Amino acid sequence: MTSGAGSVPESDLADDSSIVTVDGGVTARSRVSNLVGAARIVLLVGVLAAAGLTLWHYWDAVSTTVATMSWVTVVPAAALVGVGIACGTMSWQVLVDDLGAPIGAGRGAQVFLVGQLGKYLPGSVWAYVLQLELGRRVGLARARVFAATVFSLAVAVVAALVAGTLALPELIEENPGLTWLRWLYLLLPAGLACLHPRILTALATLGFRVLRRPRPTHPVRARTVLHSLGWALGSYSCYGLHLFLLARGNANLHPRDLLLCIGSMGIAMVAGLFAFVLPSGAGVRELVIVTALSPLVGPGRAIAYAAVSRVLFTLADLVMAGSAAGLAVLSRRRRGSYAGDPGI
Repeated sequence: MTSGAGSVPESDLADDSSIVTVDGGVTARSRVSNLVGAARIVLLVGVLAAAGLTLWHYWDAVSTTVATMSWVTVVPAAALVGVGIACGTMSWQVLVDDLGAPIGAGRGAQVFLVGQLGKYLPGSVWAYVLQLELGRRVGLARARVFAATVFSLAVAVVAALVAGTLALPELIEENPGLTWLRWLYLLLPAGLACLHPRILTALATLGFRVLRRPRPTHPVRARTVLHSLGWALGSYSCYGLHLFLLARGNANLHPRDLLLCIGSMGIAMVAGLFAFVLPSGAGVRELVIVTALSPLVGPGRAIAYAAVSRVLFTLADLVMAGSAAGLAVLSRRRRGSYAGDPGI
């Protein structure tokens, strides 16, 4: 494009941050920014309200159950949820860092964890919308955040299905109504194929070209995919151990039951992911957990532990997202703004 008054380079037009002067000295960019800012505030308020509604919905059952449990059980179980969420964040972080200049754990946690709160709204797309906007605010191209999010989603699904093999036969035997879970495993071969570094590189290159952003400086590396997959498997392991600790408080569980809990959490999380019309997979995830725990602790306690688990996850999401936002502010004051992606 030819330079002149009211014009910008094409590289800037690739992102929606271009400036077009209009009458009265007011720019289209300022109007769009105001609208986006207002929409962001409304979305965040809606997310927090939805998370609060989740806590309120489960609180009666949870408070009664927790009153009968030892803090020696509840505190480690809650901590393991936080560790699992941190592992999930790192699974995304290694991918986004491989697509450009590293952004640092503080900025990455802010984008991922605060964005993940969008899952509490009906329709999981809101989590991804928030991540795109938060990434844009800290200086990341939307194409880069989108690619990392899609890749990490594929990694999470593969890891969940792999972990789920530890529990799937027992879940279906206990509740034949869950036979449909077998169909999810049709995704496993495709998911494993898509995690091949050459395929990920081709997809990233295509996406960046379509969105008119500079392509990544190097192919997606096999070690990056393996690190991301390892972090995701670690996440489900923590979630399974969390469930095992909750149930062990009122039952004599065998070590092999830990494998059942890990597999059940993998199946529960991936099933909840595909029930995207429900806030954070509500209902579907609990059904899998109750099915897994009922033979071990009885249906009543299984329902109670599923509710406790849901509340612990919600509290951990809120606490970790708030902590990540605070750490990102401190990091920005100490190190300055991120300037890894040109034209942002």
